[in-house]
Amino acid sequence: MKAVNFPGKGQVEFCDLPDPEPGSGEVVIRVRASGLCHTDIEIMRGNYGTSAFPVVPGHEFAGEIVGIGPEVSGLNLGDCVVVDPNFECGTCQACRRGWAHLCNSLGAYGVTVNGGFAEMCTVRAGAVYPIGNMGFSLAALAEPMGCVLNGLSPLAGRVIERAVIFGAGPMGLLMGLALRNRGTDEVIVIDIDERRLQFAGNSGLTPLLAGPDTDDKLRQACDLSVDATGVPAVAASLVDFITNGGAALFFGVCPQDARISISPFEVFRRQLSLFGTHSLNHNIPDALDTLRAAGKAAERVVTHLLPLKDVSEIISGQVPRGSMKVQVTI
Repeated sequence: MKAVNFPGKGQVEFCDLPDPEPGSGEVVIRVRASGLCHTDIEIMRGNYGTSAFPVVPGHEFAGEIVGIGPEVSGLNLGDCVVVDPNFECGTCQACRRGWAHLCNSLGAYGVTVNGGFAEMCTVRAGAVYPIGNMGFSLAALAEPMGCVLNGLSPLAGRVIERAVIFGAGPMGLLMGLALRNRGTDEVIVIDIDERRLQFAGNSGLTPLLAGPDTDDKLRQACDLSVDATGVPAVAASLVDFITNGGAALFFGVCPQDARISISPFEVFRRQLSLFGTHSLNHNIPDALDTLRAAGKAAERVVTHLLPLKDVSEIISGQVPRGSMKVQVTI
């Protein structure tokens, strides 16, 4: 089969690999859509956790079952499914508390073992979820939407009438759509890219161009502020935009060595809540429901559908200009 492979740190190749065979409790997925994430580039560079080389990247993928191993029930050849990439040990303290995504030995398809940037991929049967008649491209957004929903999970029960998201990239837009779906009256998206802001406006969100006037208008005026940029200076400003009793969510991936300054007195006096969240926590079914509710707005997040070979070139080069979510389509 054809695949994109990371043979070693800083290396990417488009190559032939043996067709996978399912073991006990496993299925083989013929990949139909697989999303490119910035994490894939960081994995190739060796900047994401414990690097595992060689590895086929791709942790946002959907397809159809073409092989079933022993000890698998409830699944059939031809079933259309999406994959939850994470797998945990099940015994560490985090796992026992239901925080599988914080497992001490967390693994993932496309990160620590071969993933979805190949024509086929072997996965545990328990990692697949039926998608019904949902298109493969939309279903492949379930992993990033799962990350969004996990990001919002600490906010359960809070009243969020107005939210501001910094960053109008794919994750910022999916975050905005999820907030609208949970009943937030106004979701403001701030960016420096006018094309991305237009995209946000067309998705039912409120776009604002970053600048001093925007900052003054929204100062201490939102129930929730979210960083979806990974820029430390943006993350440092989140508390400036939340009202008394509000919450700030550190959702973007800042550099590991970055540090910011926050006033503990202000957190105390204004009773602010600061949250950080990582990955998804086995919430693919909720993510699929949210994507169905978002409909066309979610589908528009995918702007480029490319063949497998082209994505290998993008990983080692430049993401297409004006792109949002880039996916492999096979």
